[in-house]
Amino acid sequence: MVENFEYYKVFYYVGKLGSITGAAKELSISQPAVTQSVHQLEKALGCSLFQRTSRGMKFTSEGELLYRYVERGYEQIELGEQRLRQMQHLDAGEVRIGASDMTLRFFLLPFLEKFHELYPGIKVTVTNGPTPETLEYLEDDKIDFGVISTPFNEKENYNFFRVSSIEDTFVAGRRFIQYKNKMLDFSDLQNIPLILLESNSSTRNYINNFLKSHGVDIQPEFELSTSDMIVQFALRNLGVGCVVKSFAQEYLDSGVLFELRFNSVLPKRDICVITDETRPLSIAASKLVELIRS
Repeated sequence: MVENFEYYKVFYYVGKLGSITGAAKELSISQPAVTQSVHQLEKALGCSLFQRTSRGMKFTSEGELLYRYVERGYEQIELGEQRLRQMQHLDAGEVRIGASDMTLRFFLLPFLEKFHELYPGIKVTVTNGPTPETLEYLEDDKIDFGVISTPFNEKENYNFFRVSSIEDTFVAGRRFIQYKNKMLDFSDLQNIPLILLESNSSTRNYINNFLKSHGVDIQPEFELSTSDMIVQFALRNLGVGCVVKSFAQEYLDSGVLFELRFNSVLPKRDICVITDETRPLSIAASKLVELIRS
């Protein structure tokens, strides 16, 4: 076993350039040092690797065999160093993000646009899923960081900061016009067909827990996977939809949909950026997090 891998570096350049002089110049060391390294490698391996000719250094059959493997390894190392330099200068690399439809559309998208303008060589991958799913991706190291909504189950190794707030609301179309401008109690929702997100989302968990704290247990008419679809169902008067207000804002402004009013207020929630502090962020991911934080 050769303990000094510098010998292989010297061997590579002597073989590549076919010259002791050329290798010494490339490596910025003396010719005797090159010769000594080759002799030490030959001694360790128990065979001759080169023979001197009038045209320079020529491989023996053993040397030619070894060079084929060393060449591949050394060139891979050089390629790795080159890619690392690119990543350090943000000319290459990848950022993996987990985000829900809501956090992506109403918060993250402008930052991704800006980041791409600044660092076009960085690949950005967004894994779309509700907050509990995003936290699983973070736990399994499938993403660098997540953009999630509260509430969520905090863990000791989670590091997060708040970046924005969101407001949940109940919206309805003309079929439910009798509720417009009427002050309701949350218990009234038990008598209204409801359209909610599926139960594996932080929004649905939040609404369920909030209503239970007011003594209200709901059984939705429809459970959908996206807030956009909830708005579409509400537009078709299939029920009263519960969404983050931003999803329905366009239709609320035009008057096609209206908000139900209640004698208690649904508290606002937060959008947070979350990382796992046990795993350091890549340079590219750190830059994007800094851009969001600033």
